[in-house]
Amino acid sequence: MGAVLGLCSAAQLACCCGSAACSLCCSACPSCTNSTSTRLMYTIMLLLMMIVACVTLAPGLHEQLKKVPFCENSTGLVPGNFKVDCDQAVGYLAVYRICFATFLFFILMALIMLGVKSSKDPRAGIQNGFWGIKYLVVIGGIIGAFFIPEGQFASTWMVFGMIGGFCFIIIQLILIIDFAHTWAEKWVSQYEESQSRGWYAALLLSMLTCFTLTLTGIVLLYVYYTKPSGCDLSKFFISFNLILVVIASAISILPSVQEHQPRSGLLQSSVVSLYVMYLTWSALSNSSGECNASITEKNQISFDNQSIIGLVIWVCSVLYSSVRTASSSSKITMSEHILAKDGNADYGSIEGDGGEAGRGEEAKVVDNEGDSVAYSWTFFHVVFALATLYVMMTLTNWYNPSSQLSKENVASMWIKITSSWLCVGLYIWTLVAPAIFPDREFN
Repeated sequence: MGAVLGLCSAAQLACCCGSAACSLCCSACPSCTNSTSTRLMYTIMLLLMMIVACVTLAPGLHEQLKKVPFCENSTGLVPGNFKVDCDQAVGYLAVYRICFATFLFFILMALIMLGVKSSKDPRAGIQNGFWGIKYLVVIGGIIGAFFIPEGQFASTWMVFGMIGGFCFIIIQLILIIDFAHTWAEKWVSQYEESQSRGWYAALLLSMLTCFTLTLTGIVLLYVYYTKPSGCDLSKFFISFNLILVVIASAISILPSVQEHQPRSGLLQSSVVSLYVMYLTWSALSNSSGECNASITEKNQISFDNQSIIGLVIWVCSVLYSSVRTASSSSKITMSEHILAKDGNADYGSIEGDGGEAGRGEEAKVVDNEGDSVAYSWTFFHVVFALATLYVMMTLTNWYNPSSQLSKENVASMWIKITSSWLCVGLYIWTLVAPAIFPDREFN
């Protein structure tokens, strides 16, 4: 009986996850579309890989990881005549290899899915099924990656990680701005329909909370990342970004903007401002010199609060991109490529062996991509490949192997600070574009 229940549970899980082979068991599962269930399954895969990478950073595994092939067979030399010490960096180097294999898997899936137009394509089965084989491929890739000698692998892969991490930050900006607009529009709509003071209070409280956290963050950045004399670059970054978020907030309530977007307001601005301050904090944590409060001791490796918050934002962004459906509230065109589009779903009915006894039972696997795909499958895998690089850099504190394992990484500092400026620029564009081009449809 236990074996039977185990098989049934496994079958129901496969059904809920979009496996076409398990359509007969779907009456026990809630309805969901292929596009949503498949994206959730890839999200689970990515999250599991992140958990495995986090485990390799655990202090208890430090001694065991020093026995891995890439440490035993390492030449240990990277640019700058610096020798990578596996006694110290083994956890970070393991994260690099886990994410390397995961990145290659998503790139391979992106190449396989090139040109797919609908679920009628023979390659749709690869996209929506074969999960056991996919996990075996990833696990095999990770095992193989551990046999890559160190040499220049870390320093070279770090460059790819920074570039990919920057690209994902841009995508994350789009998702956050889309989330801010969607959140505000739904709550404003609820308030306009019900005229309830509760919705108004919720809007006001959320806005004030985000702005309060932003202001608190600015003060703390001045306290911990600047000094009365010196630290001019840090002071410039903090002050300049403060001016940018004030300008963006002012633009959001201009009469011309309100005329074209009556539901645009300070709630969206507060969310964007809070994220910009996080990016500023993240950038300053990679700055060099004595102005960096994150560096308490040279060569010290730690997983700090900034990295934890970065991972939380990353998880929320990945989950949001998996369950969110692009609609009229999407303000940036690229979000339509990241998010699934609404489509017609065909429910297949299932009749039982007794004919009449099976009437009324419906399959819960919903194919909403029979005519056309709900999202770009190739672009989706590219985004997840970039997300893998971003989480790799976050878990390793944007580690630079050629700087004595220090968090000082000027390149990553400029990547993050540039991202904060792009965030404000994208948000302002979503506000002013309808007013500048009134004849074009932006919603």
